[in-house]
Amino acid sequence: MALKKDKQKVLGEVFDDERVKSFLIAEAREGVNLDYMLLERAYRGMKADNFTTFVGFFVEAGHDINSTDPQGNTFLQTISNQRLSDKYYDALKAHGAK
Repeated sequence: MALKKDKQKVLGEVFDDERVKSFLIAEAREGVNLDYMLLERAYRGMKADNFTTFVGFFVEAGHDINSTDPQGNTFLQTISNQRLSDKYYDALKAHGAK
């Protein structure tokens, strides 16, 4: 994922539990399942260890780990062939993703 020229990469950002939980708050874009969007946003914005914590909070809050995109794919299916997604994939599987 390339950064826009006006964006600076943030190094060393602290992801305490409150910061991780903040990724649970959003509004879905039209035509996109909110739970799927939350997973995608966390995947794109967190390191694997933080994502693992996020998935626990996500499931605990009653979100659907098997929500789908407009094409009917779960988030686990979406990332299954992506390079460097192993730890993210494992976190989803550990919480019942299919």
